[in-house]
Formats: sequence, structure tokens, C-alpha cells
Amino acid sequence: MSKDTPTDKAEVFKNPKAWRKIVVKYQQPDLAKACWQLVNTLVSFFAVWVAMYFVYEISPWLTIPLMLIGGGLGVRIFIIFHDCGHQSFFKSRRANDIWGYITGVLVFTPYRFWHWEHRIHHSTTGDLDGRAEGDVWTMTVKEYEESTWSMRLLYRLVRNPFLLFTVSPMFLFLIWYRFSVKKASRKDRLSVLWTNLGIAVMVGAGWYLLGWQKYLILQLGVSFVANSAGVWIFYVQHQFEDVYWARNEEWNFAAAALEGSSFYKLPKVLQWFSGNIGFHHIHHLSSRIPNYRLEECHDSEPLFQQVPAMTLRSSLACLKYRLHDEENGRLVGFDYLKDYRKARLAP
Repeated sequence: MSKDTPTDKAEVFKNPKAWRKIVVKYQQPDLAKACWQLVNTLVSFFAVWVAMYFVYEISPWLTIPLMLIGGGLGVRIFIIFHDCGHQSFFKSRRANDIWGYITGVLVFTPYRFWHWEHRIHHSTTGDLDGRAEGDVWTMTVKEYEESTWSMRLLYRLVRNPFLLFTVSPMFLFLIWYRFSVKKASRKDRLSVLWTNLGIAVMVGAGWYLLGWQKYLILQLGVSFVANSAGVWIFYVQHQFEDVYWARNEEWNFAAAALEGSSFYKLPKVLQWFSGNIGFHHIHHLSSRIPNYRLEECHDSEPLFQQVPAMTLRSSLACLKYRLHDEENGRLVGFDYLKDYRKARLAP
């Protein structure tokens, strides 16, 4: 780190050149690291499938530990897919696109279409006036109070932890991503069709080689673990108590990255399976930094170490947050509504 590298967040928020000067040092993809990550992830993933095939013959129940490992590898594959869409995994756009489509089929996610939504997420994170595609639905306390009873019920269902981390992830990846929307470009919409075709070939091969019943059980088990874990990681990255939210005229990109995205400090084994995406504060500041360089960037730059770490245990508190209290700048639970209503009724 050079002497003129900024270390104060306030300075970085005011001067975009300050943070760009930091992140540019880590944006260069490394071919060897990228190839090794592909190999150790995909070879491990297919090895787990082979193991599940043979263990299933002994007892389907014995495949559960392997499903957990396979699901974890599914999350790691998704991070590779995610980096390819940001054009950060390889230097070559063509290589990123090819592997983006391949890994997208493996995780049941359309490459171009998903990244079209994801770019919106990156440009609107923490913007109360810009809440859009690719985010966890978040209402302010005032919006919730002014909503109809049916909208409140729908919101409570969507934010219910059981549905949010079990039913919703499976619906999202297995059904929702099979369709596109008209406002996306033609290429983005076509990526959904190409991915669906690739999934059909993959599923057909699985049914032929393993038998429909065995393949269905194993695929649903691996997908459930991967999808639920992936949604959980995404949730805690932007749904903690003092997360940054601001109205459009006051919104600041750097603040949204460093205060609106968490630093999820996971045990090393979970950090490996999640492809270092716990360094989410850095990723949101510069999506061009490959996942395999995020830890290096965090450890080398004091600026990023100012972001408080969220641990696996402390992240469980995120489950109770449902609404944004705009007056106090924090997320709150539904139990806060009692005090809010009392305050409004007080003379």
C-alpha cells in the first residue's frame, strides 16, 4: 500500500477517484487461478455425482452428506458464473461468455438474462427510490403501514424465513428463471431459451444414465442445498440492521458498497465453497475484481478492514429484520410496528 492510498471512508465517499485508485490494482484476472478454480470446482462437483450414484444403491439416505457437499459446490459454480457475467473471471470476453453459459446450465440460471437483472442490482443497491429487479423485496415502515391488508399479507409471506429460504429458492431457480421479461433485450431473452435447452439436454442425460427417479432425487437434493444457501448468502449481504439506504438525491455509490453490503467472515471451508463472495463490500465497489482476488484486496487495504465483520453466528440476527425504518436509518422487525403506531397516535 502506497502512502497516498486513501484509508478514510468519508474521503472515499466524496472522491470516486480515491476508491478507483485502490480497486484498479486488483482487477486484473489471473489465468492460472481462474483455470485452477474451474478444475477444482467442476471435477469435485462431478466426482460427488459419481459418488452419489454408487452410494444411492446402498441407501438413498447415505447420499445426504454428499448432497450437502454437492450443494456447496453448486454455490461455488454459481460464483464462477457470476464472475463471468461481470467479465472478471477471465481476461477474454469470449472465455467468460462460454463458461458463463456452461456454468449457468449447471446452476439452472440464464447467463445474459440474469446478469441483466444483476447489473440493475449493482446500480441501485441501497437506493430507496431505485428498488428493482434482483433485490430482496424490502418495504419501508411507512409503505407497509399505508399498504392494503392483502399487500401486507403478501409481504409477510414473501419475508417469512421458512418460505424465503426453502420454497422461494427452488421456485426461483427451477421455474422463475425459465422465463424472461419483454423489457430485457432480445439477446438477454434468447439466453433464457438457450439455457433452457441446455438444461433439457443435461436433465435428459441424467435421466438416461441414472434413471429418472434416482436423478430426480439427487438433483433436487443438490439444488435445494445450493439454492437455499445461495439465497441466504445474498440475503445477509444486504439485510442487516444498519445497512445503508438513502433516497436517490442523497444516494452515494461508494457508501452503498461499503455500508450497504456486508463483510461476511465465514470459516475458511465455507469461504471456499462460497467463492469468497463474503467480501461483498469490495465486490460492490468493484465488480471487476475476480472472486479469487477479493481476500487479497481486503487484507492489503486498510479501507476495507473498516467494514465490520459479520460472522455466521451474528448473521442469524438478520432473520428478524423485515422493514426499513427510514426515520432512524435501520432495518427493523414487524414487532417494531407496535411502537411506531403508538408514536403516531400520541398527542
